[in-house]
Amino acid sequence: MATVGHSRLKKSPTMVSSLSSVRTIIICLLVVALPAVLFLHRRQGLVSAACAGAPGSGKAGWAGDLRRAHFSWNHLRFSEGTPAGDPQDRRLLPEVAHRLRSRRHGAPRSDPPLRPRPPRPPRPRLHIPASGGRRQRRRRRDAGAPLYRGPGGEWRPNDAWSLFKAEDDREPFDLVHSESVALPHPLARDLPNLAVSWHGNALESLQSLLFQARPPRAALKVVQEIAFFKDYTHHVAITDSGGEMLRDVYQIPDGRVHVIANGVDEEEFSPDENLGRSFREEIGVPANATLVIGAAGRLVRDKGHSLLHRAFSRLIKDHPGVYLVVAGSGPWAQRYGELCPEVVALGPMPPAKLKAFYNAIDVFVNPTLRPQGLDLTLMEAMQCGTPIMATRFPSIKGTLIVDEEFGHLFAPNVDALVEALETAVREGPRRLAERGRAGKNYAASMFTARKMAAAYERLFLCIKRESYCSYPLHFDL
Repeated sequence: MATVGHSRLKKSPTMVSSLSSVRTIIICLLVVALPAVLFLHRRQGLVSAACAGAPGSGKAGWAGDLRRAHFSWNHLRFSEGTPAGDPQDRRLLPEVAHRLRSRRHGAPRSDPPLRPRPPRPPRPRLHIPASGGRRQRRRRRDAGAPLYRGPGGEWRPNDAWSLFKAEDDREPFDLVHSESVALPHPLARDLPNLAVSWHGNALESLQSLLFQARPPRAALKVVQEIAFFKDYTHHVAITDSGGEMLRDVYQIPDGRVHVIANGVDEEEFSPDENLGRSFREEIGVPANATLVIGAAGRLVRDKGHSLLHRAFSRLIKDHPGVYLVVAGSGPWAQRYGELCPEVVALGPMPPAKLKAFYNAIDVFVNPTLRPQGLDLTLMEAMQCGTPIMATRFPSIKGTLIVDEEFGHLFAPNVDALVEALETAVREGPRRLAERGRAGKNYAASMFTARKMAAAYERLFLCIKRESYCSYPLHFDL
């Protein structure tokens, strides 16, 4: 019996290889993915408590070494005047390998201003090898910054590195700033003054694939990232949960992880009821609509549009007066247009129209299945006083919807989204407007381009001179 049983279980070399691959994937999932999922769903209590003590939150003041702050620097108030000390420290420090990308629905990323704010010293020497859209290139050219881009806008890090080294040898840079792995880690090892901003990582991508029931090919990449992330000296996460992940999973020491949330132009995005009313008329939403829901961005699967499409098709059966306005392009654009008369598919939205769009809707929905990064559309909507509804990911729950008054969270499935939409319908435009005003106040204190730029500048100064790492300094008060 034992011999027969052994022969029945005997495997061919091909089967052994296949099973070995399966075991490898399973081990990666168990060792990496499951602890990560548990970690990502951990309560944000400690971070929220720390943030509550920051001056930007209106609570008791926080003081200490900025490098040890486990909360977003956006909570802090940094001086926009000229501090005492070396005037060269107050210049806007150079960046290199800052890779820019346009937002697919038309609105550009909000980047730290490249022009110094008065009363600053004269414009510094800037050198920014970059690739990006026409608008970004024009902005850098206006700032007097030389640009590098490969053929067809292709990013070629080795060419950029050669250009950087030539400039650095001529006059050393105070600081080097890389957007993600635009500066590859083998080149990063010898730059002690390097700061890299992460808008996502393989671990978050793995979580996204699990939610989409797609093959988790990112498991090996997670292991690789954990191995080489240490080659970057300073790490900037754009969410509180991203900072925790860098410290707890990627094992980056506390003093090298900093959290600075993105910001948007508060002058470009602001409440305007009349503008919103006119835009509704322009796109054909009737005045008697009971609720107007909005969504914007790339209309693709991993942005959750399969969820929103199915959820709204169920919602409209019981609430025929509800409208859905969708801005953006992608595979789901035509499907939205064919869903029902209550769906208004606008196509790609020019940046000049985004303010009108946000002011025309009662609630903005972002059903993304990508937990990495932090979608600027949510910040733009908040700045316009529009309440938000988004997937319950740590990045969103721990940084944006930190108070239930700001909007609604839902699990990444159709039933949960339908329930959230039903709640919004029951609340109605008046109650949602109250939520929008609360969210606007929070966004104005946290997610402005000026606040983001001030936080980055303080980080750069801190990296250059340790005395700037203390908070608050006399010029912060």
